[in-house]
Amino acid sequence: MRRILIAALLTLWLPARAQQVVLPLDSVLAGALLASPLLRQSGEERREQQALQRGSFSLLNPGLTVESPTGEFFTWGVQQLFDFPTVYTRQARVGRAQVELAGRSQVLAQAAVRRDARLAYLALQVAETRQRQLQSQDSLLQTLAAASERLFAAGEVDYLQRVSTAAESRQASNRVQQAAADRRAAQRRLGLLLGRPTAELATGTDLSRPVNLPAQAPLALAEVADTAQLRSSPQWAFYTQNIEVSRQNLRLVRARNLPGFSLGYINQGPRETPQLYRLQAGLTLPVYFFLNRTRTQAAEARLRAATAQREAAALEQNSQYQQALADARKFGASLRYYQETGLPQAATIISTAQRLFRAGEVSYYLFVQSENQAFQIRTDYLEAVRGYQEALIQLNYLQGQ
Repeated sequence: MRRILIAALLTLWLPARAQQVVLPLDSVLAGALLASPLLRQSGEERREQQALQRGSFSLLNPGLTVESPTGEFFTWGVQQLFDFPTVYTRQARVGRAQVELAGRSQVLAQAAVRRDARLAYLALQVAETRQRQLQSQDSLLQTLAAASERLFAAGEVDYLQRVSTAAESRQASNRVQQAAADRRAAQRRLGLLLGRPTAELATGTDLSRPVNLPAQAPLALAEVADTAQLRSSPQWAFYTQNIEVSRQNLRLVRARNLPGFSLGYINQGPRETPQLYRLQAGLTLPVYFFLNRTRTQAAEARLRAATAQREAAALEQNSQYQQALADARKFGASLRYYQETGLPQAATIISTAQRLFRAGEVSYYLFVQSENQAFQIRTDYLEAVRGYQEALIQLNYLQGQ
């Protein structure tokens, strides 16, 4: 049923291979969660732990015996061993802790899938905008190259200007082809996350337009990572639950150091005894104390390792948080510059250069230099948008959003 739902949903999005489909981010996130094999794996692992939890009250197989009470005949008997009742209580708690850990792992996988889907979607947005920018530049240079050919034929420009114009136009065309290849690669990456690697996907977003920035980039976050925020993340919850699993395992190992019980139903008398079978009860003693001690030491070491693992993960998470926060602020400041100064200047450079060039007031070389400068400003702005959005995606992931 799940596969049918995924296929139906993707069919609505992607009706034909050759038809370009514009997808909003919300649909991409939903589709990535449905199609992710990582989530299917984590779901099956959780169901595995739930099945094991139901069998936490496990008993050893009963033992069948053949005895000859008097040496004159043989009779059958049965014997069952039981652990101390605390052992079964501890086993149930370990089972519940394992199920909870599998659930935390599933939440962690969901956060990772959403982050990867957002990054893939952003990569396609950048690739599409980059291709449109280069196509605009290529169109302008092609027009200039055609005009230069006509002017050269009329003897109004020299050979160097003609060759230079043609070279600039071919370079621009080559950059457009490279941008198209990058866009197809981004489409494939996003399509892989949705289970349709050959689909013609599009975002319908133009990143060259100014983006809304908060008053203090980004999202009014504190200068130092907020411990409470980071501890609400799926990563912290997973490693904390892993410590709980190790703690419950240690308690289980210690409980197994307690004596056990044995019950039997056997024949202990001669054949003519009115009641042939009788109950037998006994204790199992943990005489191999050295083995129990080594198991306890191993469980204690596992608990210390799980605690250290959470500390190491928290240190790495804090480091990533600080880096993402610094990147967001850095690229946020860069975006403000481009939106307030850079992009208006680029638009002025292009319009002024074209007007003066048509009026014959600037040379071809100054015109091309001015156009390249303006397009470079727009390219740098696009890279700032990419860096800022990637930093926000990483911050949201580390905060569990």
